[in-house]
Amino acid sequence: MHEARVIWQSSGDFAANRYTRGHMWRFDGGAEVAASASPSVVPEPMSNAAAVDPEEAFIASISSCHMLWFLDFARQAGFEPRRYEDRATGALVRKDGTTWIPRVDLNILVTWAVAPDADTHTALHDQAHHACFIANSVKTEIVVNLLEDAP
Repeated sequence: MHEARVIWQSSGDFAANRYTRGHMWRFDGGAEVAASASPSVVPEPMSNAAAVDPEEAFIASISSCHMLWFLDFARQAGFEPRRYEDRATGALVRKDGTTWIPRVDLNILVTWAVAPDADTHTALHDQAHHACFIANSVKTEIVVNLLEDAP
C-alpha cells in the first residue's frame, strides 16, 4: 500500500473563487512537497509557480518509473550507466470537453561506462516501458526518444 497525504488550508475568498490552490503533499517516507495548481490553469497568486503541479508530477512519475526499470534491466544485462537524464514533456489538451495529457515524451540521454549497441540500448528501454507500473496504469501514449551523447 502506498500513501500520499494532500493537505490544503483555506486562504482567500473561497466564494469569489479567489482562494489559494497551494497545498502540501506528504508522503509515507516523510518527504513533503509544496504543490499547487499550475499557473497555466489557475493564475497567480491563487497558484504557486514554484510548487509542483499535478501535471508535472504525472510526467515526472512516468519518467522516474521508466528510469528505475531501465537501470535495473541495464544492470541485469551487465551494462553500467554512469548518468541518466530525461527531459520529459507533456501538454494538457482539451478535446470534446475533456482536458488530459494524451502524450508524454521521454527525451533520454544515457552516458555509459561502456555503451551497448543501439539495438540493445533500445531493447532495454522497451523492456523498461513494458515493466513500468505507471505506464501500465495510464491511457497516455508514452514515447521514448533516445538522444545522442555529444562528444
